[in-house]
Amino acid sequence: MSANQAQNWQQSHPQHSPAREPKVAVKVKKNGWITKGEKVIYSLIGAFVVASGIFMVSYSSTTDTINRELQELEQTVNTQQVKNEGLLFEMKELSRPERIIQIAEENGLKIQNAEVKQAQSFNN
Repeated sequence: MSANQAQNWQQSHPQHSPAREPKVAVKVKKNGWITKGEKVIYSLIGAFVVASGIFMVSYSSTTDTINRELQELEQTVNTQQVKNEGLLFEMKELSRPERIIQIAEENGLKIQNAEVKQAQSFNN
């Protein structure tokens, strides 16, 4: 018998054909490869990594700002120290006894065999 003849015979003699059950739709639950608990754990770890990254960048920025301010203050201190040294040198030049005698003579003062001594200041 050919396949076509077998089909015709089954259709004409339904009592010999196997009983067909009605088709029932079966819902297949598709499971993901990551469970809900793992998703929660991964989300928490991701949030922690992002938060720690933001904290590190913020801390680094604050540290950099403080270092820049410190360098500016050190530069200001160094500039002021140079000015102070210049003024101290100028003060020593202006308080030389020879210069004081010369200015006194230019203004008509007479110095009689006196020794001109440099006055010293005492800090209390």
